Amino acid sequence: MAEVITMPRLSDTMTEGKVSKWHKKVGDAVKEGDILAEIETDKAVQDFESEFNGTLLYIGVEEGAQAPVDNVLAIIGNQGEDISSLIGGGSSATAAEAKVEEESKTQNESTPVENAPVVEATMPEGVEVITMPRLSDTMTEGKVAKWQKAVGDAVKEGDILAEIETDKAIQDFESEFNGTLLYQGVAEGDAAEVDKILAIIGPAGTDISAVVAGDGKPAAAPAQTTQTQAPTTPAATTSTETAPVQTGANGERVHISPLAKKMAEDKGIDLQSVQGSGEGGRIVKKDIENYQAPAQAATTADAPKVVAAPALNFTPGEDTETVNSQVRNIIAKRLAESKFTAPHYYLMVEINMDKAIQARKEINSIPDTKVSFNDMIIKATAMALRKHPQVNSSWAGDKIIHHGNINVGVAVAIPDGLVVPVLKNADYMNYNQISASVKDMASRAKSKGLKANEMEGSTFSVSNLGMFGIETFTSIINQPNSAILSVGAIIEKPIVKDGQIVVGNTMKLSLACDHRVVDGATGAEFLQTLRLYLENPLSLLLG
Repeated sequence: MAEVITMPRLSDTMTEGKVSKWHKKVGDAVKEGDILAEIETDKAVQDFESEFNGTLLYIGVEEGAQAPVDNVLAIIGNQGEDISSLIGGGSSATAAEAKVEEESKTQNESTPVENAPVVEATMPEGVEVITMPRLSDTMTEGKVAKWQKAVGDAVKEGDILAEIETDKAIQDFESEFNGTLLYQGVAEGDAAEVDKILAIIGPAGTDISAVVAGDGKPAAAPAQTTQTQAPTTPAATTSTETAPVQTGANGERVHISPLAKKMAEDKGIDLQSVQGSGEGGRIVKKDIENYQAPAQAATTADAPKVVAAPALNFTPGEDTETVNSQVRNIIAKRLAESKFTAPHYYLMVEINMDKAIQARKEINSIPDTKVSFNDMIIKATAMALRKHPQVNSSWAGDKIIHHGNINVGVAVAIPDGLVVPVLKNADYMNYNQISASVKDMASRAKSKGLKANEMEGSTFSVSNLGMFGIETFTSIINQPNSAILSVGAIIEKPIVKDGQIVVGNTMKLSLACDHRVVDGATGAEFLQTLRLYLENPLSLLLG
């Protein structure tokens, strides 16, 4: 099947590229690692390698011309393959495209294509197009963490097709159809926008090339009465170029592509230790990308597979990189949006926890009961929100939404960052219910087992770092909430009580508020109520 190659983004600021020189012409044989063209970006001229084997069937940007990133640059496929459905929809018509059209007209005695009536596009019988689902209310794109079915596999309704990583969790995605998996639109590890083509299921052997080319919709074809023959290309004369040669430390000649050579130099890789996978052992781009130093490779081969993000190891003098997960990218985006759009301010208060400590001992003396200080704080927070509904509100542009339910989000650290499972109607939950729910969701959050709906709908959030000995800190608001409570450690220290210095237990709380919704006095009154509940736990019974 033909492969469409688009203008690559060769720098972070590149918006369009110019073809300085084509190293292959239409009809030439192309092998993986061959230099197709020299692309001039806004910063430099770079060699652009082919990642496919086949014949160069089409050039979308003539030498000396330029095109925006992602426009069709070239098409590689089998010699004589019909690519008419793939050419269209690119940039402005090029000389090569005009040539293809002219040859087609010359060889066809039928009515010109542009004058032929267009028949209505139809989906092949039994074929179902599956798009990237919207698995949460804030999801804009999804990442395929793992495919559970391969192209060609039989699929039944209810089978798990793939694991989809959203901005909140990884979820199993089930098929709603029976058939054969004919196409995967998103490679494992890649992301795609919601509603973009994810997969195609249908009867085995069905031709879906038009559906794929039409991004999930079959391309309309002109009605023709005379069978046309695709323009033929003269037999390709194999163009042999001398592979760039690099001399290794031991004096041996190393065959390597220019791009691979530059990448190796940038990474400081000894070419003598790289095994080339190209023709004749030539080192190509993917060999450098996948390269591991011998000592590291042995360690990696013996190491067990880890599902969670691996711990980072410090190696003196060596920089390393970790590709961001979808969760990490979305966390970064949301926190930045919150910090730079919501005017944060912070209120801090110190709580005497002596009575709370005694109350917890008495509660935990009850059989089958084990309540943490965090559970008590969540309960007290939920009850305080009842008294101060303005804190349980959200900014919505031209209005403020006052939520009818009190849903407390509890921040949980995971290897990829932070997630916030939600306790729905926390003000109606007792200590045991809060304790069981927090433990269950925290455990599943760390194993990526939370469902998206378990992380939606929070109206207020709590973040606790007390277990790490952190005495005080501030948090970024988890929008669309208007406030977040940061909980520090309980510290034993001298305090003044009834005019005397005694040993007491204190805890510091920090409340971050969105000033658009929560005024300073409102936030202060909320903390006063929360302090009352925590310093006098029995007062919760009067709430």
